[in-house]
Amino acid sequence: MLNLIRVLFLLVILGVTTSFAYQKSIMSQGAEYVTLYILIPVLVMGALIFLDMFWKQKRLHLVSGLFFGILAGLALAYALSLVVDLGIRLYPSPPVIAQPVEPKIPPTMAELPTEENKVKLTEQQTEYRDARDAYQADLKEFYRYDNYVKTIQLIKLLLGVTSVFVCVTIVMQTKDDFRFIIPYVEFARNTKGYRPILLDTSAIIDGRIAELAETPILQTPLLVPRFVLQELQTIADSADRLKRNRGRQGLEILHRLQQNTQTETKLYDSQVYNVQKAKTVDDKLVALAEHLNAQLLTTDFNLNKIAQVRGVEVLNINDLTNALKPVVLPGETLSLKIVRPGEDPNQGVGYLTDGTMVVVERGRDHIGEDVTVTITSALQTSAGKLVFAKLPQYKSSRKHHGGDNSHPDSGENSHPDSESKA
Repeated sequence: MLNLIRVLFLLVILGVTTSFAYQKSIMSQGAEYVTLYILIPVLVMGALIFLDMFWKQKRLHLVSGLFFGILAGLALAYALSLVVDLGIRLYPSPPVIAQPVEPKIPPTMAELPTEENKVKLTEQQTEYRDARDAYQADLKEFYRYDNYVKTIQLIKLLLGVTSVFVCVTIVMQTKDDFRFIIPYVEFARNTKGYRPILLDTSAIIDGRIAELAETPILQTPLLVPRFVLQELQTIADSADRLKRNRGRQGLEILHRLQQNTQTETKLYDSQVYNVQKAKTVDDKLVALAEHLNAQLLTTDFNLNKIAQVRGVEVLNINDLTNALKPVVLPGETLSLKIVRPGEDPNQGVGYLTDGTMVVVERGRDHIGEDVTVTITSALQTSAGKLVFAKLPQYKSSRKHHGGDNSHPDSGENSHPDSESKA
């Protein structure tokens, strides 16, 4: 589209300069002047197009941007024409000259055969030569004035066409910088309301976003960049069976998101220079999130940290899952199955129904058993919540052992009775 606009622009410039160059007043200056009159504007505009093609770091929707670019270009062209007119008034300009009238050719000798008429003819011829010389001089001045007027008109026209071209190309290449309902009313950097959410490959493969999208909690569109889809396809085509299964699962989750009517999910094609020059998918995601002022949804720990360092807001499904886990308070008792030993001696590890890990003191001897434990403390880590508990029976067993230690005393107390019986 941009290349077509560039070609049309160059053809318009060529047509305009050619039409001006082949006017009588211009052609009278000579062939070299006509050639320069055509080539100089075309070369200048060609250099402008060349600069526009290689100046790619310009970053606004196709129809709306084109419409706004034309309007802005026409307004700029009108303003520049006023500046040109002001400059003409400030500096002396040639006086207005009307086109001179060519003198009539005197009659020939055959028409005036007498001697007296010959004298009149000679006088008329002399007057005609003088009038013709004056006409040539006036015509030269008129051509100079006409060239001046046409040059001013050409400058205004070129400024107008150039203004429209520059505005349209800038708008077309910067349309992604803005998001608007009415053209250019709502800008992305100052967006009010819901911000879009970019989905990372890990968040799609994780799958929980599909269930979350089926609820009315999410009120913002989900964007899947094209390079994320390509990465999913690459993983799905991997020779490694585990990777291949994960990639296929991600594609199924993506299809499920697209079929969901509760939340809008769409693929996003980005032509942003900073995104295109990024090498890795993570760098592309962070650059696109910065560009769109979007939130980034991921379960990748490293991407989470990189995005936070660069000022991108990150949504982590694990954080949401942790926030929705039921709260357990110290002193509460609950039933738990100990499934494996812990890191420290005598520790056992079990899990709540939501997946929260519970470390049970002295639970190593009860692996595989359902026991009742008492919560002692809870610790929130970056990996999730960690709960510590103990077996209540050990407290009672200590009391029981204390009773056994007092047994000799009871024996001593009963000893006198034994002696009396004896």
